[in-house]
Parts: sequence; structure tokens; C-alpha cells
Amino acid sequence: MAESRRQSRVVVTGLSILDPLGGNTNAVFERAAAGQSSVRLFRYGDETIGGCTPAVYFDPIDFETRLGKATCRSTDPFARLALLATDEAWQQAQLSQSADAPNPRAGVHWGTALGGINTFENGYRAFWKEGRKRLSPMSVVMGMNNAAASQIGIRYGLGGRSVTHSVACASAAIAIGEAYERIRDGEMDLMVAGGSDLPLGVGVLRAWDAMHMLAPGDEGNAHRACRPFHPDRRGLVLAEGAACLVLESLEHAQRRGAPILAELAGYGASNDANHVVRPDQRGQVRAIQAALTDAKLAHDAIGYINAHGTATTEGDAIEVRAIREAFGDTRAERLPVSATKAVHGHAMGATGAIEAALTVLALQQGKLPPTAHLDRLDPACEGVDHVRGEARPAPDIRAALSNSFAFGGSNAVLAFTRTDA
Repeated sequence: MAESRRQSRVVVTGLSILDPLGGNTNAVFERAAAGQSSVRLFRYGDETIGGCTPAVYFDPIDFETRLGKATCRSTDPFARLALLATDEAWQQAQLSQSADAPNPRAGVHWGTALGGINTFENGYRAFWKEGRKRLSPMSVVMGMNNAAASQIGIRYGLGGRSVTHSVACASAAIAIGEAYERIRDGEMDLMVAGGSDLPLGVGVLRAWDAMHMLAPGDEGNAHRACRPFHPDRRGLVLAEGAACLVLESLEHAQRRGAPILAELAGYGASNDANHVVRPDQRGQVRAIQAALTDAKLAHDAIGYINAHGTATTEGDAIEVRAIREAFGDTRAERLPVSATKAVHGHAMGATGAIEAALTVLALQQGKLPPTAHLDRLDPACEGVDHVRGEARPAPDIRAALSNSFAFGGSNAVLAFTRTDA
């Protein structure tokens, strides 16, 4: 029988969250902790197919100044956001900005639900509305879903595994979890993992609108449109966004004296195998239990859950029931839970990375961000300790979960612990 390989502990040494309101990642966390919403009313399209909806969106970014003209000519904005997010996380991890040769022990796992959808939508517009006959010869490499991972690998000399995960809302969480497994199992020393998406194209918005799943709002109340667990919740709010985690084996991080922000102690994934849209409590429970088992964490060790919490009528209630089943009613009633999508929206393939980064910061700072706008609780969502109003001090917190549950029934749960735990 072959000798089993010793598993490595995996730590987070850098992270980033890009938010339209600006500032570094700590500023983004402070806004989330204060319940300050990034949601605004977004107007899209034109007089024939246009509309408006609450959304989280970036004002024009001077990508050329930050990334260079050559890079911008060959990348869709989803890849540019990925590069900016990786830049910040890479710097925090105190890694070298350049490599003499690709490192075969370093790689990238990136998540995106829609990839370069905006490149393709612009192409359709150019053909059918503007009457153009040709497109940019870079359109294919700009629009392909693995463009972000490819660009990150080129920029940082990541010569090991390069994988793109496109699993709807769970894309980034699965990217992070699979990257963790590559390090845990000794295949890689360092992985860049995260996600980026810009899902505010006209076709995408119209598709979501056709499902009647977008929260309504106007100039006066758009910032409160996303209301997880609230009895008046009316649907999700789409968001542009990106986030990145730098993961390393503990030994690799210690050898180079890297800052250690938290340990990624476990990862659980499951498939509902039940329905393409309606979430399934049993599948979510399997993912939660798998993460706890992988991390070797008891139920009582978990001090916070960053819920998937999209503010859909069925989804929020089913997630609360899953938490109650996984932890038992007695423990669940004392388990702090919040849904930060109320302030940063649903960035599709990037959301799992945004929420993972917020979970790490909650552990690191001993402060739990609330579910914003939760002045009343839907009775169907009772049974857990909802963090409401303002951030809750939690100086003794040792471990936390970040839930991501996607259309198609793909579930991913990440378990983080404090490094002094």
C-alpha cells in the first residue's frame, strides 16, 4: 500500500475586495460592518430596451493608468478587475512583483459566472445595431472565461495549476476551496484564488428580470433594495465586483516570514441533484457538514456564519433551515449569522470570494458585520442568532463559515479559523 502523503495546513496571507465606493479592503470591511450599502439605482440600455434597477456598479475606472495600455487592449473588464484585486492581495502577502521564470509550485484558481460577457454583448451591438462588419481580433481572448486566470498567471509567473471555475453563484467559493485542496494535498505551495464578474449587461439584466428575481427600487430606496431575511424582501441585487485571496501552505508562509491573516481549515462541497433553481436544504446540510468534518471542527467551535442570503423568498428560509439542521436547533439559536449581500450585492461568480474575505476580516478583527436593513425578521427565517443593526464585537471568535449556494444546486462552504486558535 502506498504511503499516504502528509497534509499541509493552508493559510491566508493576502486578500482584497474591490468595491465601487473605493478605498482599500479594510475600508470595505468597515462599511460592511457599519451596514453602509453600495447599492445605487442603475440605468442601462437605451430608449428601446433600457431600464433601471438597483445594482452595485463601478463608475468608469482608469484601467490604463493602473494596468497599462497593452493589457487593457487585450482584456475584458472582468479580467481587469481580477488583476486589480490580485495586485492588492499580492502586495499584502508581501510577495515579489516579478518572477524570473514561471513557478511550477504556484498557481491560480479563479471563479466567474459570466466571464467576458460584456465583450460579446458589445460585439452583438456592433453587428446588429451599428452595422459594423468586423470586430477586434482580440475579441476571443477577451471574452473567454479563463482570460482572468490566464492574465493573473502571466502577470505573476504562476506556472502551476491554472483553472477557471464557472459554477454560477458558487464559482469563487469553489475556486478557493479547490485551490485549498491543491495546497493541502501537497501539489502546490501557493495559490491565487478568487473571482470577478460584471453581470450588468443589458441581456443579463433582462434575463434576470424575466425570472422576476430582481429587487425593485427607485432613487430614494435603492440602497435598501437587498433585504435578506426580511419579511418584505423581494429579490436579489446584482453587483459588479472582484475579490482575491492568496493561499499558502503554512510552511511556505513561515519560511518567507509572510503575514498570516487566518487559516483556511476546511472546505465542503455538494450537489443538490434536485432542481436547477430551487435550493435544497439537504444538499446545503451536506456541504456544511463536509466543511466541518474536513476542518475537524465541532459545532460549538463556529462563532459566525456569513450566509449566502440572497434576499429571495425561498432561498433565505431554506438556508436558515439548513443551518438549524446542520447544527441542531439549540446550537443554531446561539449561532451568529449575517448576510452581507445587503450591502455589497450579488456579484455572481465573485460573491464567494467577497464573502470569504469579509469572513477572514471578521475573524481577524473580532467584529461581526450585520445584515443591513434587517429591522424586522421574517418568521420563516427565525431559529438562528441574526446579527442586526450594527457590527457585533466578538473578541473570542475562533472559527467561522462562509456559505455559497448556487443555481444548479452546487454548494460550497469554506471554514476559516484564527491562526492563534
